Amino acid sequence: MNPISLVLLALAMSTDAFAAALGKGSSLHKPRFSEALRTGLIFGVIEAITPIIGWMIGQAATRFVADWDHWIAFVLLVGLGLHMIYNGIKEDEEEQEKASQHSFMILAVTAFATSIDALAVGVGLAFVDVNILVAAGAIGLATLTMVTLGVMLGRVLGTLVGKRAEIVGGVVLMLVGATILYEHLSAA
Repeated sequence: MNPISLVLLALAMSTDAFAAALGKGSSLHKPRFSEALRTGLIFGVIEAITPIIGWMIGQAATRFVADWDHWIAFVLLVGLGLHMIYNGIKEDEEEQEKASQHSFMILAVTAFATSIDALAVGVGLAFVDVNILVAAGAIGLATLTMVTLGVMLGRVLGTLVGKRAEIVGGVVLMLVGATILYEHLSAA
């Protein structure tokens, strides 16, 4: 995986967490940087761990699908991208309750929920030539940064940008999948 694809992947993986952070930030009264950084660290660590777990699952299956691994990565990334776009477009059915403060457990559960896509991406990364530790580190760092900024911007921007960020992240994820497929097919 080339460096540009890796950066795009990391940014795409962090957009749903960014959207969640906007919501978390908008529910706090004048969030401080320390709270934003704490939230970013929780999200970043969880978002960095999940692709490694997915990669380990994918490594176990690699020997069975080595001839069409690039197609698996492509389908997983495009599917996740479409799901993110769908979530960004659909109307919220119910208004979420605003918390007065965020506990570690609430942040960890939210971070895990937004990192499920990173788990699936980790499975897909097992089928391409990528250093999973570098990829997971990039995803975790991007998420830490995006979530910290998201909490701070959340008070001002709220949910307006949150939905659009998820749509953009879905499109970027689909482009990364297409790039992986193109690189493999053009090398053959």
